[in-house]
Amino acid sequence: MIQIEVWSDIVCPWCYIGKRRLERALANHPGEVSVEWRSFQLDPSTPTGDPRTVGESLAARKGLSPSQVKGMFAHVTGIAAEEGLAYDFDRARTANTLDAHRLLHFAKAGGRQGELKERLLRAYFTEGADVGDHTVLASLAAETGLDEVAAKQALADGSYAEDVEADIAQAREYGISGVPFFVFNQRLGVSGAQPLEVFEQALAQSSLTVLRAPSDSSSSSSSASASGECTDDSCAI
Repeated sequence: MIQIEVWSDIVCPWCYIGKRRLERALANHPGEVSVEWRSFQLDPSTPTGDPRTVGESLAARKGLSPSQVKGMFAHVTGIAAEEGLAYDFDRARTANTLDAHRLLHFAKAGGRQGELKERLLRAYFTEGADVGDHTVLASLAAETGLDEVAAKQALADGSYAEDVEADIAQAREYGISGVPFFVFNQRLGVSGAQPLEVFEQALAQSSLTVLRAPSDSSSSSSSASASGECTDDSCAI
């Protein structure tokens, strides 16, 4: 079995695109594969209940002009559309994603992590849902078949915060500075929402042998710039 671990954030547009491209590659792969979603926060300092639009938040954090932000959104929206994803940045709401990541660990314990990951991404990028709100998060969890009351309790009592911290610490150890980042069998790393062919090659290589550790590949294959911007296939801190 090939084990794939994916470090990503719910508010990262390239993470959703990368997820789709990985899924397309998996659809053509005959072997058994498991996918685990690891936590990563692009901006852990985002305040809960931030009233700013996503555009305003990004402009302030990166020092970008409104026209630059608009151009970035248009670019990534077009690429997302090619993968069948409908992004609506006018509706997207700024959110701290810590609690959403905690909920993903709750979902993992309930065997619904993949389903919740997809639901969170669609809620954020297409529906304009506040993925930092506990009531919204618990409702989304319920839609995937998880217990809504238990989800609310896990969010309220701080459950799985250590799991989120462990994921982020592991990312730091691997040298991951941008997401999405895919690790195959804890050895082969693929950085960014790479083309379909790259994921197909990674699956084929992982089926045969291990080529290199993720710490080696993160520096050579990452497309996220040191300035911490969203580039053509990933977002960096």
